Formats: sequence, structure tokens, C-alpha cells
Amino acid sequence: MQLNLTVPSPLQYFSSLVESDEHFPLLEAAVSLAQDEYPDLDVQQVLGDVDQLLARLKRRLPADAPALQRLRALNQFFFHDLNFGGNVNDYYDPDNSYLNAVLRTRRGIPITLAVLWLELALGLGLNARGVAFPGHFMVKVNLPKGQVVIDPFSGQSLSREELSERLEPFRQRSSTEEDFEVPMGLYLQSAAPREIINRMLRNLKEIHKTQEDWQRLIPVQDRLIVLQPEAWTEYRDRGLAWAAHGEPERAVADLEIYLANAGDALDIDAMAERLAQLRRGRH
Repeated sequence: MQLNLTVPSPLQYFSSLVESDEHFPLLEAAVSLAQDEYPDLDVQQVLGDVDQLLARLKRRLPADAPALQRLRALNQFFFHDLNFGGNVNDYYDPDNSYLNAVLRTRRGIPITLAVLWLELALGLGLNARGVAFPGHFMVKVNLPKGQVVIDPFSGQSLSREELSERLEPFRQRSSTEEDFEVPMGLYLQSAAPREIINRMLRNLKEIHKTQEDWQRLIPVQDRLIVLQPEAWTEYRDRGLAWAAHGEPERAVADLEIYLANAGDALDIDAMAERLAQLRRGRH
């Protein structure tokens, strides 16, 4: 009897990982994003490497170590002994978004460093979560005596005043009424795994779009659509990428989906005009 085992494509594999919010393997989904850039990547090997780091860390701690001791040991191990930190020299290098590369170079952007740090924190039994802070992803840990917010780029614990300072530019930009201020707690809400992966993909999207690298942008758009099938603007953006990449048929299909679902979006007329041009061009 012959078994015909077909290997799922990277997108099919990703699709199976992000199907349910209840069982959402954040680290595995994050590692799998690199398969578009590194087709031979062994995702399980990367997960195994992180497991080994966790095992090394656990050996440093007594089983009954209190939460604060575990947190201190984790930060010492991650930021000092292993020297993980922000890639200040080349912040917009796509490799900063690929966890296999971040593990190799020990350099990344806040969100990829956060995903690795969180995996170790949760492995130590800490009550840790990601925080989709404006402009800069953070992590937080709830301890018996309060909450600690950490910048994964530098390893620094941030006071309420420092967080408030970092919020200032965003508050000024979004402020409609002078006396209305959003409470800090709203900015420190836990980010769900789906939101974290979405933010990682949007970082990559921004890099490829800025460089007009349509060939790399399209697989990122594919993943964004799998992740959030009703984020209609992602169909629009993939359609525009297909058009720029010289694939009008595919561009038309995506722009049709966008226009059918976009309601009264501000760019409807412009997109309808672009669609008409593409249709004219392909006949």
C-alpha cells in the first residue's frame, strides 16, 4: 500500500496554524512567516532551539523560585547572557522579522524579540503577555505586587512616567478634544496572538511596499488575508501589488472583491477607476 503524502505549501501550513483563536501557537506561527524567504526552513528545528534555551534557563532556577526571581533570571539570561537586543544598525532589514534569523544574530525588532521572550516567560510559568503599544511593541508581566512593563528592544523596565512620555507623540496626533485623555490602561491591554502575527506581517508589508518589492509583498498579503479573511483593504493592497507585478488578471479579481465589500470607503472611486484601467489593459 502506497501512502501519498503531500507536503502542505507554506501558506497552507500557516493557514492550519491560525485557524482557531483557541489553539493559536504563537511561536510556531511567527516562525513560519520566514518560510517565504527561507523555503528550506525547518520550523520544528527552530522550535526545538527555543526549547533548548528554555531548558538552559530552567536549570538556573529552583523549582519553587518566586515570580520576581524568575523574571530577573529571564531578563539576565535573555538580554545579558544571550545578548538579545534591537537591531539599531539596520532596523528595516526584513531578517529582523524572521525568528530563525533573530535567533542566529540575536538582533531583531521589538515584536520578534517579544515573541521569543514571551515563549521563555510562559515556559517559566510567568503571567506574561504582549502589549500592542503604539509605535513600539512591549511585554508585561503580572507579579504578586504589581505589573512590570518591559521594552523588549532594550530590556528596560518602564515606569508609568516613561510610558506616558513615549505616548506623547501619539496622543498629540490623535487628540480631538484637548481635555480628553485615554487612560494608560487601555494602551497596556494584552495583545491576542492573532494581533501579534498581524502586526509582524504588517511590518514586513511596510518594508516590501517601501522598496516596491512586489514579489516579496504578495506572499505577505496572502498571509494577511488568511489571517483576517474579512480585512477587505488587504485584498485591495494585494490587487495593487499584482498590478504592479504585471499580473492584471489577478489584480482584477482582488480589486473586485474589495469593491464588492468596501462599503463607502473613501477610495472607492479611485479603485473603481483603477479596476476599469486594468480591465481595458487586459483585453
